[in-house]
Amino acid sequence: MTAQFRCLLAACACLLVLTGLAAAPAHAHPADELCTPDGGMDPALCRELARLDSKTAQPAAPTPAAEEPEDDSEFDRSAPATAAFYVGIGFQHILPKGVDHILFVLALFLSSQRVRPLLFQISAFTIAHTATLGLAASGVITPMPSLAEPLIALTIAWAALENIIFADTQAWRPLLAFGFGLVHGMGFAGAFSDLGLPQGVFWPALIGFNIGVEFGQLAVIGMAIAAAVYFKGVLRQAGQMQLYRPLLVWPVSATIGAIGLWWAIERAFFQG
Repeated sequence: MTAQFRCLLAACACLLVLTGLAAAPAHAHPADELCTPDGGMDPALCRELARLDSKTAQPAAPTPAAEEPEDDSEFDRSAPATAAFYVGIGFQHILPKGVDHILFVLALFLSSQRVRPLLFQISAFTIAHTATLGLAASGVITPMPSLAEPLIALTIAWAALENIIFADTQAWRPLLAFGFGLVHGMGFAGAFSDLGLPQGVFWPALIGFNIGVEFGQLAVIGMAIAAAVYFKGVLRQAGQMQLYRPLLVWPVSATIGAIGLWWAIERAFFQG
């Protein structure tokens, strides 16, 4: 009885955490989210953008003949250093800023108790969002945030709903994860859409950002695995392994699905 009570407490704790996450802003990808007072964006880029903004706002003064014109694309960091810096920014885009992506990765994790199906889903999701992130950030495609953001929320709700309906991963789930990854890649690209990065900085920053995103997703999965192992250990000691889905998968997936559905409605109808 004590072990079952501990299981119920753990399930309730998961629900409280996820309910708290629902209070986060619905848009996880505002265009200026990385340029914040706490230094979330590349400081060199923030300084450059601020200088360019001041030039636009004030009439240009005559340049003395002896002065050399400033190079608008001059940054104080090499390409490898820029890529390494943006790894941290990409990681922060997942932990703690990317609440919607955290919930989606958790929904993928809860879909199966076996490692192989989970790896197929995560791999398909990673390949897809990497492709659309690169295409959208480089301007090859131009996703509309007003469409991409509600779709991202719907992918969260759909993935969570399947966890409740099906006892194990279905054959189509990797393909579904791939399609959902294409949508999430458009959301990741929102961090780059309005920055106007010079060509020499753009690609190192984009590559580093994407690597950081992957590290963030792996960190989420690692924490989820640790929590699931502990939860299963408690159930195993109590001889109640059949309660794993009723006490963990179902309530957590239901909460994730409800949050995703609300975000879809809010982003589609209640935000300008």
